[in-house]
Amino acid sequence: MEDSQHDDWTPDPTERPEPESSDDRARRRAVEIAQDARFCMVTSTAPDGALHARPMTPQQVTDDLEAWFFISRSSEHAADLVARPRVNLSFQGSGDWLSVAGKAAIVDDRRLAEEMWNPVVDAWFPDGPGDPDVVLLRVAAESAEYWKAPGGRVASVLSFVKAKLNGRPLEGESGAVDVA
Repeated sequence: MEDSQHDDWTPDPTERPEPESSDDRARRRAVEIAQDARFCMVTSTAPDGALHARPMTPQQVTDDLEAWFFISRSSEHAADLVARPRVNLSFQGSGDWLSVAGKAAIVDDRRLAEEMWNPVVDAWFPDGPGDPDVVLLRVAAESAEYWKAPGGRVASVLSFVKAKLNGRPLEGESGAVDVA
């Protein structure tokens, strides 16, 4: 004989969900910082081994920390990325910093370029998404490290003053995550 009580089972609303692991929290915080940033420094390696950082605007950052940018196919930067795809992305938010190590790829996809296109991009590419020189740069994150100051800019300044007065180190939050 079957027990009909099991057919009507509903979860107990007082049960709490699993606590977030430190890896999940680090990944979530890293994604939040990247998605909130309006600009990013993309650092690549030149043929002579010198590091070159260039400011770029992320068009999209996924929950896997995959970042998308527009780039000129004919640029020195694109040539560097094709030859040496290892890059670093540096994001800065309101009292937050994020460093992402990853691998870059040039993506020539007109449909995707049109989907990501916005009026701000026109300033760099006035001929629009159909311009054959316009391609996308995709950076697949491999690892990330973040630093969060306590409570944003104002709280950071107050924490700095408090730390100086008390002679104790400034407190904040940091974390690292392997993405790949």
